[in-house]
Amino acid sequence: SLYAKFLAIHLKSIMQYKVSFFMTTAGQFLTSFSAFLALYFLMERFHAVEGYTLPEILLCFSIVLMAFSLAECFFRGFDTFSSMIGNGQFDRILTRPRNEIFLVIASKIEFSRFGRIFQALLIFAYAIPASGIHWTPVRLLALLLMLTGGTAVFCGLFILYASLCFFTTEGLEFMNVFTDGAREFAVYPLVIYGKDVLRFCTFVIPYALFQYYPLLYLLGRSSNPCLMLLPLLCLFFPLLCLLVWKAGVRHYRSTGS
Repeated sequence: SLYAKFLAIHLKSIMQYKVSFFMTTAGQFLTSFSAFLALYFLMERFHAVEGYTLPEILLCFSIVLMAFSLAECFFRGFDTFSSMIGNGQFDRILTRPRNEIFLVIASKIEFSRFGRIFQALLIFAYAIPASGIHWTPVRLLALLLMLTGGTAVFCGLFILYASLCFFTTEGLEFMNVFTDGAREFAVYPLVIYGKDVLRFCTFVIPYALFQYYPLLYLLGRSSNPCLMLLPLLCLFFPLLCLLVWKAGVRHYRSTGS
């Protein structure tokens, strides 16, 4: 109920400047639309990448875009956490009678990211029937698990980014390689980048657990139903990132702002 109140406050705040909100939302749509156009023109030229057709790759693209956009919409507070430390806002959070993680999450909600979510829905509307998949309740469940696991992975990365700020004060820009960068290179099934990249994306940062392996089951390239359950393992990733967060909170020293 408290989070619902925070949602209402943020929504009321952005609706004070409706034109600005809708223009920002449209800008978010157009920014990711350029990535879609690049993918479309590439596939028009080459028709397939490692045997994956345009509708199959668009299905992969929409899953990653949706997962990233949901995480950025509702976990944006972690992505801008360095400013909280710099201006002393985190000091005030620590004095409040609520969990600091909840207050950071509720501090910033980016409704403008619905521009990218809307684009992902449009791509889903095309890719789901065009991919040639025989959709069953089990495969629909697999798709839902992929979205859930992907959102968990990106949320974990935002938490990890914020946790490092306890030790550096300023945010480390290289972390964008794993968030915004992943949104770009994970457009394609990760196997096309080679075995070493696939291993990294399986055992270090588990993009492949929600993107590549369940996709094999969806497309009928593997008959192993266990692949559809791999996104559930992604739910452990943010828990591991929270351990780093807890260590950072213990290490935290106010900047004095």
